[in-house]
Amino acid sequence: MKQLKAIFFSLLIGAAVGMWIGVNIGRDVPLYSNPFDTHTINQQLKKATGETLEKGGQALEKTGQALKDKLDK
Repeated sequence: MKQLKAIFFSLLIGAAVGMWIGVNIGRDVPLYSNPFDTHTINQQLKKATGETLEKGGQALEKTGQALKDKLDK
């Protein structure tokens, strides 16, 4: 009976830890961070938006520089 309790307890703890880490992997955050933290989706959205604007600005600068070089010739 003791052995059965130990196996059950081990499975329960393993499932809890596995779900904790699995949720964090799915959210693309560090493995041992809080999986109940709701700010991560907002932070990812802000990060993606900032990266998109940065890439757009760089493309605009390259295009402007190419046009300027073409007019100078």
